[in-house]
Amino acid sequence: MSRYDVVIIGSGMGGLACGTILSKEGMKVCVVEKNRTIGGCLQSFRRGGCTLDTGIHYVGSLGEGQTMHQYLKYFGILPRITLRQLDAEGFDLIHIEGRTFRHAMGYNRFAERLTADFPAEREGIAKYCTLLRNIGSSIAPEVLRSGRLSAGATEYLGVSAAATIDGLVNDPLLRRVLAGSAPLYGGRRDMSPLYHHAMINHSNIEGAFCFVGGTQRVADALADIIRAGGGELLCGARASRLLLGAQGRITGVELNDGEQVLDTRWVISDIAPAATFALAGQTPLLKRAFLNRMNSLPSTYGLFTAHIRLQPGTLAFRNRNHYLYNTPDVWSERGDFEGYNIPMVLLCTQPSPREPQWAEVITLMVPMRIAAVERWLGSHPGQRGTDYEEFKARFAAATLRFAGRFFPQINDRAELLCTSTPLTYLDYTGTPEGSAYGLQKDFNRPVSSLIPVRSRIANLLLTGQNLNVHGMLGVTLSAALTCSELVGEEYLAKKIGYA
Repeated sequence: MSRYDVVIIGSGMGGLACGTILSKEGMKVCVVEKNRTIGGCLQSFRRGGCTLDTGIHYVGSLGEGQTMHQYLKYFGILPRITLRQLDAEGFDLIHIEGRTFRHAMGYNRFAERLTADFPAEREGIAKYCTLLRNIGSSIAPEVLRSGRLSAGATEYLGVSAAATIDGLVNDPLLRRVLAGSAPLYGGRRDMSPLYHHAMINHSNIEGAFCFVGGTQRVADALADIIRAGGGELLCGARASRLLLGAQGRITGVELNDGEQVLDTRWVISDIAPAATFALAGQTPLLKRAFLNRMNSLPSTYGLFTAHIRLQPGTLAFRNRNHYLYNTPDVWSERGDFEGYNIPMVLLCTQPSPREPQWAEVITLMVPMRIAAVERWLGSHPGQRGTDYEEFKARFAAATLRFAGRFFPQINDRAELLCTSTPLTYLDYTGTPEGSAYGLQKDFNRPVSSLIPVRSRIANLLLTGQNLNVHGMLGVTLSAALTCSELVGEEYLAKKIGYA
């Protein structure tokens, strides 16, 4: 039996960030991952000679002196990765009702571009920018240096993002433009808190970047830091049971149905809360009502993704993301998937390594609930039959035709490399219902929809995107909050802030 200070279940960004922090603090850490490759949604893979990312296509607050950059600096991985800034004149382009609008980088530029399109809304745009900046700055490096991981702003968890935008500006089209990136975080008009909208949009306005060579490099760099600190990473190691002692504390983590047991003082889980508590089995520490609540929490929607290779010289690379709308309601993800009625597509590009002025790959993402593929639930990857492959191929073709309405030059000059559905997320990450962004946060029930770091089992802590804000920055913040339970918030915050 191996003995560790901390066993971490899951090697997504949350698990790797926790492992990195605690390894740097001298703890003996073991990260266990059920898949053959670490990284969760940080994973990259190769198809047709191209490197493709599975989940994270751009990240905010990565400019020097900004929050995410500060965390990566503390982790010690900045020398190991290469960042590329997105187009400052328009990192996100919102295509809606026959027009195109830019989300520009930097608040002054952001406000100027939108005010040029909506001059009567100058005051509302300014108020929107001030609000986002105030909420986003609650986790800024200067807050870290004061000994806090967050300066608050959590009151905005109980405030509607959509209603706030509607109250700040009068133009219906501008309201849609400001909410145009809602699919980036599983946004819903009836549920999404202002806190999440502000954190994600603030970070991108501050400094949106992508990782050259794929996000797998981030996962691998974090893993190297863990190993350098004496930690271990076990792939193909599925946590099958949490072993509880007489005092109601976890004494070990069983792997692969009894194949191995890891003796540990603490457990941190980066997988879904309901799946985590299921590992504990029947225990008086977890009441039936609590477990029922965990199992009933709604999830965000999943994604259908198609990776497309373009012929050389087809589409100029501008390092932008394009939100293509076929509906006036940017908050709606509902589509007729059997009839291939697509409500929107998020299009991301990556350049050709040989001719970087041209896009080599476009990634097309469509919000999709698991209901669209529920007939194949319970099947295994590679064993779902020809009807599943035909469904994906037809839907990919429909998605490409949709994108071709906005970019006609890609028509007949594209090659489908691969596709994924919510079932893919379910298979490889275990996220409930194949959700792309974890549990749905609800401003109507801010307390009940939030998952605390500490669990009802004394030495079991939680982390990951189910706890706080979706995306890489939100998950990193959640990891710091988790680890602060072991090393102290003031100590950890200052260490990150002064790294």
